[in-house]
Formats: sequence, structure tokens, C-alpha cells
Amino acid sequence: MKIMFTFPGQGAQRPGMMHSLPQKNSVLKEACDILQVAPASLDSAEALKKTREVQLCLLISGAAWSSELIRNRIIPDFVSGLSIGAFPAAVCSGALDFSDAVRLVALRGELMENTCPSGYGLTALSGLTLKQVEMLVDNRETWIANINAERQIVIAGSNEGMGRVAEKAIENGAQKAQRLAVSVPSHCALLSEPAEKLAAAFSGIRLRRPRIAYLSGSTGRVLWDPKRIAEDLAFNMARTVLWHDAMTAAYEREVRLAIEMPPGAALTMLTRQVFPSGEAISLEQGGTDLAWHLAKKTRLAA
Repeated sequence: MKIMFTFPGQGAQRPGMMHSLPQKNSVLKEACDILQVAPASLDSAEALKKTREVQLCLLISGAAWSSELIRNRIIPDFVSGLSIGAFPAAVCSGALDFSDAVRLVALRGELMENTCPSGYGLTALSGLTLKQVEMLVDNRETWIANINAERQIVIAGSNEGMGRVAEKAIENGAQKAQRLAVSVPSHCALLSEPAEKLAAAFSGIRLRRPRIAYLSGSTGRVLWDPKRIAEDLAFNMARTVLWHDAMTAAYEREVRLAIEMPPGAALTMLTRQVFPSGEAISLEQGGTDLAWHLAKKTRLAA
């Protein structure tokens, strides 16, 4: 049986999250040296109002915790990240150097924030099918952004447009319409231009064939070709997230333990909906000891 690391996207961040990183890990210092900033400037409540800082924190956290697990001999067979989580996943896989990821993510955050500086975001709709939500969005002010589960769909768009869709969703039987802690309309056509600019930045970056299978959260496919991984990373900001498909693909490839890197546990709950057997855990909630115990159990079951 196989093990997978999952890496969360925006919305999982919280103030002070850098203080919880493994003490012996040098990832935070390396990132701050590249960015020429103090660690405290990244994860304060004020800093996390900015897309760039949020994405950098999620990159650093994912890279630090995944390397800590590997140092403790918990080795994944697959990695997969939701949106910005794809970058620490690519680092963990061995396809992308961490130093390059820091520079690319800083640029990614700036491009996204500058394209839509205010008045936009994401809203999660629970309880409706994809077909039902497709009838509510107009693909002008609102779009399908994430297909996280069969009945959890995230929409992107303007505040006003999402508000109208949320009202209609509740009228049509949605259990919840929750605005997410994301200030840009990720995973829709509004970000096509910044995605092109990020793709141009990748032209100067050398990616390698990954050592660990890289499962795209945007396509649900395993990618081995460095050029395809670079394209996936550059354009995922403008593409619908197919997380449900990705987790289905993982299960079909015999993944029976999914460990979500800190912070948060949202991906763990979504993954459990797809896995009829096996385990999905949040490292932040379960801890390294539980991860080690379940990893050993999973390997013995192979």
C-alpha cells in the first residue's frame, strides 16, 4: 500500500504559523534570506491579509514539515497540493528546488494580488452537485473554481456576484455558503494573464524529473515530465481545481495513507470522503508519532 503527502491551499493559514515549524529545520531561514525579510514579517495577522505572504507561508510550512517527515523515514510515494500547495508538493517530489520555489511563489502572489487587488475572492458551497452549481454561475462575474468533493464546490468571482450565487444556492438546497479567507478569484479566467506571466518566469528555472510521483491537483493526473510539471504549476492559478479527481486517482493507485501537511485539516476531510478504506490524517492534529505508526502499518500491509 502507498503513502501520499497532501499540501493545503489558501484559507488554511493563520497568524503565527511559522512559530510551529520543526525547530531543527532550516527552511524558514533560507526563505527569509532569499526574500531579505524577518520571519515575523511573514505570518503576522497584518501580513496574512496579503496574498503574497499567505502563499509564501504555505510554501515554507509544507516544505519544512514534509522534509521533517522524510528525515524521520516517513517517505511518500505520491505528493499532491491544492492550488499554492502544488509548489511545496513539487519541492518535496524533487522536481523543483526550494530556492526557486520561493522566488516563483513570491512572484505568483504579487501577480495574483495586483490583478484583482480588492472586491474578489472564493466562496465554498456545500450540499449541491456540480451540475446544480453550474446553473448558478455566469462565467462573467462568477466561475467554478474547485471541485473538492461531489457536493462541495468552490466558486470564484466578485463579491457581489458570489453573494448572488450564494443566495440562490441556499434557495436551491445548499447546506452552507461560506466565504473563504482568500482575497483573489483563484482558478478562473480572471487570472489567465498573470498565469502567462508566471509561465514566462519558469523559462529560466530548471526542473527535474521527480523522485516521488507528482499528482496534479488541477488535472488529477500523475506528471513525471519536468516541462509538464512547470506548466501545471504556472497555470494552476487560472484552472479549476479537480481535487476530488486527484484523490480518486490516488486511491486507484493504492494510496491508503494520506498525510496532510500543516496548517489545517480541510484536505483530510475531503480525502476521507473519497477513500473507502485506509487513513487520511492531518499532521497538525495527529502529530508525527501517529503519522509514523500509520506509515509503518501501511507499509506492512503492502
